[in-house]
Amino acid sequence: MIKITTRRPASDLVERVAELSGQSIFACYQCGTCSSGCPFIEAMDLHPHMVLRHLMFGMEDVLTSKTIWVCASCFMCAERCPRDIDMARIMEALRQVNLRENVDHIKISHMTEAELEGVPQIALVAHFRKNTG
Repeated sequence: MIKITTRRPASDLVERVAELSGQSIFACYQCGTCSSGCPFIEAMDLHPHMVLRHLMFGMEDVLTSKTIWVCASCFMCAERCPRDIDMARIMEALRQVNLRENVDHIKISHMTEAELEGVPQIALVAHFRKNTG
């Protein structure tokens, strides 16, 4: 006999992302429509549905993923999602969690102009949000 439990694996990261985004991570059933509609999929190391899958299993490697910074919040994923999950809000929540760790990985003042051209714009905006205000 198979025992079915309603408790899903969760981590502190899942709870923080769910609180910040207002989205239910476990509502996703991995259909992949968020990834199939994403215009920036080729620049991502984890596809949007994979980000959710990693979160479901408590894998904190999503915080070091390039995907959260490449996401342009175009809402194509949210428009296509049959479960009405707003993936752009989840990506923003992941960026916020990452920035709240208060670890500087780069010093913009030490970057060359060529390096600055390769940095996703959302990462620069997030950096300035973190260090001003």
